[in-house]
This record gives sequence, structure tokens and C-alpha cells, in this order.
Amino acid sequence: MKTNLIRIGAALGAVLVAAPTLAQDLTLWSWRQEDRAAYEQFIETFEAANPGITVNFETFEATNYNTILSTALAGGTGPDLAMVRAYGGLENVASAGYLEPLSTETVPALADFSAASLAAESMRSDGQIYAVPFASQTQFVIYNKAIFDANGLEEPQSWADLEALGQSLKDAGVIPFANGTATAWQNETVTFGLGSSLMGKDFYEDLIAGETDFTDERFTSALGEVAAIAADYFPDGFIGLDYPSAQQLFASGMAGMFIGGSYELSNFKNQNPDIELGMFAAPGETAEDEKLVAVYFDGGYAVNAATPNKDAAITFVNYLASQEFGQAFANTLNNISTVPGVTFDNPLLGEVAELNQSSIPYLMLAHFRYGEPSGSVLIQGEMQKLFAGETTPEAIGEVLTTGLAAWYEPFQN
Repeated sequence: MKTNLIRIGAALGAVLVAAPTLAQDLTLWSWRQEDRAAYEQFIETFEAANPGITVNFETFEATNYNTILSTALAGGTGPDLAMVRAYGGLENVASAGYLEPLSTETVPALADFSAASLAAESMRSDGQIYAVPFASQTQFVIYNKAIFDANGLEEPQSWADLEALGQSLKDAGVIPFANGTATAWQNETVTFGLGSSLMGKDFYEDLIAGETDFTDERFTSALGEVAAIAADYFPDGFIGLDYPSAQQLFASGMAGMFIGGSYELSNFKNQNPDIELGMFAAPGETAEDEKLVAVYFDGGYAVNAATPNKDAAITFVNYLASQEFGQAFANTLNNISTVPGVTFDNPLLGEVAELNQSSIPYLMLAHFRYGEPSGSVLIQGEMQKLFAGETTPEAIGEVLTTGLAAWYEPFQN
């Protein structure tokens, strides 16, 4: 009897010793279906350096990803790790207690990340970080260099230059801007990708300091100028032109410019490997005005607070915060990694990084997606009306300020 008990105890001991090894099978969820091959390569590199830990990459449809993730986490069936959105998208998950807080003690490399990137993956209430930031995106004007060269055109230095540029392309039989606004979020992209320099850094700082609101003439006049450019230089019927069709107009060489994000660069090269791309920050009213791009952080890598594999998950996010990973991310996905010290083999990414030195945050995403109605929903709907001639810039300023006052305290006074 005693011998049997010893044997049973030894067997149980073996199971307990083996348990950590068995528990090193991690799952990472993402909405980035198009990046699967790259992530499988990143994971292979990690697994080679960390024998005993395996990571399974699973992707879901982007539009419903937040709901899918939150539902799974609430039901106790979520992944060990998840890519999470930034700003308000992060808070929706983190505020429910689903994510493991991160710090420079558990992930030392976070000490070197920019304050803005960490703020995008933190709770405003306590400043606690819940994810390792993975990329920044920049909104600006992308152009076809061959079309510009063929017509002797240069990057505009003032708003009048931009208007003249549009007219020159139009006169040459080229659609100046490929953009359409049938896809709702493109209205927001066009507004801030084209209008940030007109609004100016002083307006942004006054707005966030609570010293002004969206009825400010610096904001409303910029909306009017953006709408005028759209009316004169966007494709005929642009209000009914959806996002994929607009992309195709530009990639095929039918249009000279496209207002969009740095994420478009690889898309256009994939659609047309021969296209030569340039980019510029849309100018302000005069050549002396600071030229600003709009920047936001795309998301981060988070650990499920309830994972039974926490040590392994923390090991993996430390890899995701490393310069080794950041460099591979930039080289493979042609995106601006948030990891400090990354260099860019792709000269286009180098140009983006340079433009980012003069920037303001992509306004509605960075500051006004924390409540309902969100600033993004409001600006998208109202700009569609403005493009259709159904409202005025001044009315939009009132709608934004009044609508956001439902949850944004500085507008409640």
C-alpha cells in the first residue's frame, strides 16, 4: 500500500513538473488577416529563441473584432494574448478588467517608448499601460511622381499652390484627387489628412486645453476649404465613390493624388509595383505656416489578465517590445514601428518618419472616441453632408460641440 502511494505521488509530481511545459502553448488574436504570413514569420523567430513556447496566430474580421474579443474575454474563452485597438478602443476592453497591466518592471523596454505611444495604450483614469504599442499611422497626401514629373509639378507650399496644382492636373486630363466619400471613414481621413495644417497646432493645443471648441473659426474655416477642394478636384460623383474604387483610381494612374494614411503606401505598391510614390503634408494658408501631418497609434499587444500562461505571455510581449521585433515589423510590413531605435530600409517609410516630426494627433481618434456619440461618427456624417451641400462648416462646429458635450466635460461649461 505504501509503495503504491509513493508511486502515485511520484506520478502526480511528474504531472506537476510537466504542467508549465504543457502550459506554454499560447494563442494570439488579431484583426490583421492580411498580415498572417508576416506574423507567422515573427513567431517562428520567437519560438526558435524560446524552446517550449509555441504561439498560434488567429485572425478575425476587422469590423467586428472588438465585439468578438470582448465577448470571448467576458466568457472566459479569450486568447492568451490579443492585438487591441488604441485610445477608446483599448479602454472598452481594459476598463472591464480583461487585460493584464504592464509596466517597465514586467516589460523593461517600455521605458524607452514615446509618451504619446504609451498614452494610446493606457487608461486615462489611472495612466496604467495595458498593451505594447505596435505602429503609428500618418495622414497626408500621397502622389504619383511620374504624373507630377510629366506635368512639371511640384509639392505645394501654400493652399493657393495646392489649388493651382489641382487645376494643372485637371487641365492635363488627370483626376487631381482620387478620393471618394461613400465609405464613411474616408470623410474623416479627407478632413484631417487635408486640413490639419489649416487648423494649425495652436488650435489643437487650445482645444485640448479646454480653451476653445469646434465652433472655433480656425476649425470651421478649414472645413470650408477642404470642401471646396473636394468640389473642384475630386472625381465626378465622388460622394458615391467607395474606398476600394478610389484606391483603384489612384493605383491605376488615373489620378495624381490620394489623401490617405501611411498604410496606403504598401497597398498601392502591391496594386501597381511600378508606381513611384511621393508624399507631402497638405499646406496651410501660406507657405510660412507649419505643414502638419495627422498621426495616430494603431494598436497594441495585450495579455489576457485571466490567462493561465502568464509568464509565457509576458515573455512573448517582451519580444514584441524589442528592437529586433520592431525592425522586422518595419522591414516586413512596411509600417512605422513604435519601437525606439528602428531604422527604415524602405525610403518611403523614412519620409513618413521625417514628416512625423511636424504633426498633431489625428484628432477624433486620439481624443474623441471615448464616449457616445464619438467624434469620428459625428465628423464623418457631417462632412458627408457638407460635401453634398446640405450643411455649413459653422453648423458642423455646433453639432460637434453639442454632441460631444454629452460626455466630454470641457464642452459642458
